[in-house]
Amino acid sequence: MKGLEGADRRLAHELAAGVLRRQTELDSRLERHVPRGLGSVPPLIRGVLRLGVYQLDQLDRVPPHAAVSTSVDLAREVAGAKAAGFVNAVLRRAGEAGNSGSSREPSPALSVSSALSTRFSHQEWLVARWVERFGAEDTEALLAWNNQRPVLVVQPGRESEPQIGNRFKENRIEFEAAPFGAGLIVTGRSPANLPGYAEGAFIVQDAAQALVIRFADFPADAVVYDACAAPGGKTIALGRSVRSVIAGEARPSRLPRLAENLARAGSGPAFIVAADAGRPPLKKCAAVLLDAPCLGTGTFARHPDARWKVNPEALDRLRRRQGDLLTACAALIPPGGLLVYSTCSLEPEENAEQIDRFLARSPEFRREPPAGMTADLLSDKGDLELFPQRHGMDGAFAARLRRIA
Repeated sequence: MKGLEGADRRLAHELAAGVLRRQTELDSRLERHVPRGLGSVPPLIRGVLRLGVYQLDQLDRVPPHAAVSTSVDLAREVAGAKAAGFVNAVLRRAGEAGNSGSSREPSPALSVSSALSTRFSHQEWLVARWVERFGAEDTEALLAWNNQRPVLVVQPGRESEPQIGNRFKENRIEFEAAPFGAGLIVTGRSPANLPGYAEGAFIVQDAAQALVIRFADFPADAVVYDACAAPGGKTIALGRSVRSVIAGEARPSRLPRLAENLARAGSGPAFIVAADAGRPPLKKCAAVLLDAPCLGTGTFARHPDARWKVNPEALDRLRRRQGDLLTACAALIPPGGLLVYSTCSLEPEENAEQIDRFLARSPEFRREPPAGMTADLLSDKGDLELFPQRHGMDGAFAARLRRIA
């Protein structure tokens, strides 16, 4: 989408995200119009067909003839005249057939997880896990959430929430409070076009991540080591409530964005360190936030491509990596100090089970949830557990651990 502006950029984003969210449905729709099956079509042309049929089915503002002609032009550009003719024939047949006979409602013979996987375009192995854990109805609500466009939520940067709200009111910008008072939901705007963006008045951050910082509840005089800091949203939020933050990031490619975000909206003293959380650059620190790398299954609405990249092997690999990072960060904490572990995952192996394993090998730590946190957001063990289908925000997890010896 580089080089696109305004409406063209928004349309390109909608097309890309929409195709990813509805890939299974689109493939099922196309399958009936490809004589040798969609699997016989080269991946590049398969992508062009998905873009075309998505416009035919989902975008009323794009006339059918325009959806077909732009797809044909794209096919010609990337693969030549023969591919253009093929795309033209398939999309014209799909357009004439409409949605009749499409498989939006899978056959009753399919298993619950298979049916939901097909209907909502998610990998079946993951849907099956969720059905087993949440039940079919709750899983369907989660999948439907993932297929919606995410809302824009802003959090305080250099200004307070009331100040940001006043800016928006003065500029007649519609907004409302995010669930649990965790930020402001803004309607129909891009962040860079909002008043206060350039000055760093606010940051774009989902309510779930704001609640993780609220749950962490570090002391006001703390120096916090944010061990996996990029892109910097939590660092900025922490800067509003603690003495200073040391922002660590292992990946060099993410350091420029971290620095840019802190320079624009940094709300307190923060120091950037290029460091792997598994090899902390400190000997001791009484307050550590480990926002661990994870499968990210709580953020599929914002990252629709991620649903096609996850697999059981990645889950196992990340689980082991998280355990190593917890051990490394725990070594920094003196008696009385706090270690807060968080993810944007819904998977128990990365969340509560990860903490249970850590506490089993580290008896000097114990769970200590903060006082005053809304009970609806906490598990029976006192961990923060956020689920999109229940809380109306991204999924997230956090555990607050106190070293007692």
